[in-house]
Amino acid sequence: MKIAPPPRPALTPRMAGVIERMARAGHPPLHQLTPEQAKAAYEKGAAVLEVPKPELARAQDIRIPARDGTALPARLYAPSNDVLPVLLYLHGGGFTVGSVATHDILCRVLARDAGIAVVSLDYRLAPAHRFPTAVHDAWDALQHLAGPGASALGLDGTRLAVGGDSAGGTLAAVCAILARDAALKLALQLLIYPGTTARQDTDSHRRFANGPVLTDALVTWFFAQYIDDAQRDDWRFAPLNAEDVDGVAPAWVGLAECDPLVDEGLQYADKLRAAGVPVDLELYRGVVHEFVKMGRAVPEALQAHAHMAAALRAALNA
Repeated sequence: MKIAPPPRPALTPRMAGVIERMARAGHPPLHQLTPEQAKAAYEKGAAVLEVPKPELARAQDIRIPARDGTALPARLYAPSNDVLPVLLYLHGGGFTVGSVATHDILCRVLARDAGIAVVSLDYRLAPAHRFPTAVHDAWDALQHLAGPGASALGLDGTRLAVGGDSAGGTLAAVCAILARDAALKLALQLLIYPGTTARQDTDSHRRFANGPVLTDALVTWFFAQYIDDAQRDDWRFAPLNAEDVDGVAPAWVGLAECDPLVDEGLQYADKLRAAGVPVDLELYRGVVHEFVKMGRAVPEALQAHAHMAAALRAALNA
């Protein structure tokens, strides 16, 4: 007898209202656009539901060297001019859209509320830069901050964390493994609904194939821009495929219940715990992918901001 899949969890009333307003706006889905059009559309809508922009003592554009000599754009946020610990933040967007600008407010909130410096990286995007360029850029930036880069900015690179959302969460998880292998000490990996599997084959991918917000068609489109199908089992794309995660940095994992990525996030948290890695897992009920950038409309985003800031403050002794 065929077993019926579990029912989809219900959206909170506030989340359902946001989704309804998105539907009424009638914008074409990103996967029906060209990559450049999708980048512009995502940029245009990025701050619509964000909390008010915090003003900080420091908010400056900087450059970080990549291995091929490219000077990668980045932005430094800090609530004071003190020598602060550092979070390298890697934005989401399916490796294809997103930027420092689209995650400006979130990074400002984390800097202010955790009392730390945040360096947000504009790693290079697909399709112009396919896998593993984003991985290389993220890892090069983390090594730079762990070396002379942080002190040159007046920051404390000995107290260092890495984090990101969605595709940026994937990159953060990968960087934590690379840091372990390089004996680079990280205080925390902050993983916000990270992608961790090679294929879209979990129950939650099937349950939320039609969204809301993140659909199977959009995930497929993002990954087609970024990676060849034959490369998708590489653990630098799918951290669940890593041979082991023993000794990686402690993790804070924040997941959205109504998200195609929720199951793989839970699986990765389980993989870390099985390896003896301390994991602080938060599952936010009734909300969707991208919810952390909806603080003006969704109270769970404000809860997540507070939880992330507390985890960063504790891990970095801020």
